[in-house]
Amino acid sequence: MILKGDRLILGACYYPEHWPESMWREDLRRMLDTGIEVIRIAEFAWNKIEPREGVFDYSFFDRFLDMAEEEGMKVIFCTPTATPPAWLTEKYPEALNADIDGTLFYHGARRHYNYNSPIYRELSARITEKSASHYAPRPCVIGWQIDNEVNCETDFFYSESDHNAFRVFLQEKYGTLDELNRAWGTAFWNQTYTDWQEVHAPRKTYTNSTNPHEVLDYYRFISHSARSFVKLQSDIIAKYKKPGDFITTNGLFGHLDNHRMTAESLDFMTYDSYPNFAYSQELYAGDSDVMKDRKWSRNLSEVRSISPVFGIMEQQSGANGWNSRMEAPSPRPGQITLWTMQSIAHGADYVSYFRWRTCTMGTEIYWHGILDYSSRENRRLREVRDIHRKLQALGGLAGSRYQARVGMIRDYDNIWDAQLDIWHGRLERQSQKAFFEAAQLTHTPFDYVYLREDTTPEELAGYTVLFYPHAAILTEKQAKLLERYVENGGILVAGCRNGYKNIDGQCVRDELPGLLSGLTGTAVAEYTPIAPDTGAVFINWDGDRLPASEYVEELEAAPGARTAGVYEQDYYQGSGALIENRFGKGTAYYYGSAYTVDAVKTFLKKLGVASPWAGVVQAPQECELAVREKDGRQYLFLLNYSPKAVGAQLLRPGKNLYTGETVSGSLELGPYGTAVIELT
Repeated sequence: MILKGDRLILGACYYPEHWPESMWREDLRRMLDTGIEVIRIAEFAWNKIEPREGVFDYSFFDRFLDMAEEEGMKVIFCTPTATPPAWLTEKYPEALNADIDGTLFYHGARRHYNYNSPIYRELSARITEKSASHYAPRPCVIGWQIDNEVNCETDFFYSESDHNAFRVFLQEKYGTLDELNRAWGTAFWNQTYTDWQEVHAPRKTYTNSTNPHEVLDYYRFISHSARSFVKLQSDIIAKYKKPGDFITTNGLFGHLDNHRMTAESLDFMTYDSYPNFAYSQELYAGDSDVMKDRKWSRNLSEVRSISPVFGIMEQQSGANGWNSRMEAPSPRPGQITLWTMQSIAHGADYVSYFRWRTCTMGTEIYWHGILDYSSRENRRLREVRDIHRKLQALGGLAGSRYQARVGMIRDYDNIWDAQLDIWHGRLERQSQKAFFEAAQLTHTPFDYVYLREDTTPEELAGYTVLFYPHAAILTEKQAKLLERYVENGGILVAGCRNGYKNIDGQCVRDELPGLLSGLTGTAVAEYTPIAPDTGAVFINWDGDRLPASEYVEELEAAPGARTAGVYEQDYYQGSGALIENRFGKGTAYYYGSAYTVDAVKTFLKKLGVASPWAGVVQAPQECELAVREKDGRQYLFLLNYSPKAVGAQLLRPGKNLYTGETVSGSLELGPYGTAVIELT
C-alpha cells in the first residue's frame, strides 16, 4: 500500500494506550474522514504486550486492531524496544546505558538502554518474536517499524556491555594488539596497550582529550552496534511478515551508517521531519540563518540518498516542545502544507503526521498534534483535510524521482572525523552550509552522493558536477573511483584539506593533497587557518572575486594543470588558490579554501549547472524549486518559505495539479504557498 508508486498517502501516529477505549472508534473514523489511511502504533508500549517478564497478553492490541479492521484503517506496527519497561531495567540494570563517567541512565525517560547488553538483546528478540508472530498475520498490518529513532537522544554508549563489545569489535578488526597500537598511534603519550583488558571505550581523561584514532573506531563501533540491534529484529520480523509488507525504521541520527543499515535490514528508510525546530526558542534563538525551516530540505536530501522514494513517519503538525525543552510555536496557516509538500518534493510518497492527538500527560504534553487536548475542530485539522484533497490530485507523481545533475559527495568516515576533529569540523560545517544555501538560492537541485564500498563509476556518471569539499580521510579505492568519474567526462570540485589522513585518521607523509594530487594536478606548498586579524581574503578566478573562508592553502600547479585563481591579500597574495586540471574527458578543480555561498554560486555558474530550470520558470529566492520525473513526465514544485506573497513566471505552460487548470505566465504564491505544476 505504501510506496507502491501508485498514489500519495497520508498517515498519523496514534497511541491507543493514551486514550480510553471508548474514544478509539471515533478517532479512527475521524482520521479516515480527514484523509488519514494509515496509523503507526505501539513503539512505546512494551508493557501492553509483556506486562511482567515472560507473561504475554495480546488482548489490548487485538481489540484495537479488530476495530481498525472494522473501520478500514491500515496499521504500521512497531517493535517497542525504544522504552524498556521498569520490570526489565530494575531486574537487569546491565541493560541500561551509562554516561562517560559510568553513571547509569535510569528508567523514567526513553532510549535508556544499550545495544550490547546480552540480556537486553535476548529480551528484545523475544518481544519482537512474540509481537511479529501474533500481529503480523492481521490483515490491517501492512508494515513494521523497528524501535524508534535509532541513536536519537544519545549516540554515545558507555555501559560495561559496551566496553566489552568494543573489545570484541576491535579484536575482530585488528586481530592483534600490535596492529591496534599501530592504527591508534599509541606510541604518542605512552598509550600502548599490552593486554586486551586494558582497552576500553573512550573514558574521561584529565585533559578531556582522548585518542582521536580510538574515537574514530568508537564511532564506527556505535554504528556497528546499532545496525546489529536493528538486524536482530529485522531478521525475526522477516520470518512472519506477509508478502508485500515492509520493514523500516525512522529518522537519521548520529554515529550510524544509515545506508548500510537500510541495505542490511530495511525495505526503505523513513524520516521524522520537524522544520519547526527552525523557530525553537531553545535551539535557534537569534538564528540569522536565512534558510530557517528550508534547511529541512537538506535533511530530506540525505534521506533520498538512502531511499530515492521514501516515507515520512513523523511530519510536523503542531507546536512542539517537551515540558523541559524544545519549545516552538504552532505552524502558521499554510506551513503544514508547505512542510508536507517540502517532503513530497524531495521524494516522500507517504507522509504521516505526528500526532493525531496532543497528549495530556507525560513529557510531550506540549508537542501538539493535529488535534488539541479538547478534540475540537481546528485550523490544523482543516489544513490536513485540504492537503488530502491536494494529494488526490497529485497521485500521478507517486513513484517519480527527484531530478538533479549536481551532487555533494559524502562518506561516513569523514562525517565522523569532522565530529571529533575541530580543524576538520569547522571547515566541513562552513562548506556544507554554504553549498546548501547557494544551491537553494540559485534554484539548483542537488543530491547527496555517498561513497560506499559498492559505489560504482556508473552511479557517479549521472552527475555533471560533483563537489567533495574536505575529504580529510581518503582511500586508494575512493581516489580511483573519483579518477574514473573525471576521466569519463565528469567535473569534480574539491576544497582544501583533502587527502591528508589515512583510514585510521593518521596524517599521511605524502605531499598534499595526497591521493588527489594526480587527479587535481595540485601540490600544496603551504597551509594555514586564516588568522582572526587578517580581515577579508579574496580569490581572483579569471576576474571573478571569491571570498575565501576559514583556511588558506598555497597551491602549485603540476605540468599540464592551470593556476586559475590566486589570493589577493596577506602574505599569500599572488599564490595559487585554485587549480584547474584536465583529466581524461573531464576536469578536476582544487580550491584552496572552504566554500562560501558566493564561491559556490560562482562555481555553479561557470561550470554551467546553475539554475537548470531557468528556461522553464523564473522564481524569487524566497522559493525552493524541485522537480520530480516519472515516465517522461516532469512535476515542478514551487515552495514559498516567506510570510509574504511572491510571484513566479512560468515560461512554459503546465497543468496546475491543485486546480487542474493549464497555467502559464504569472503565478502567485500566497504566504507559505505552494504549487505543483505538471509540465507540458
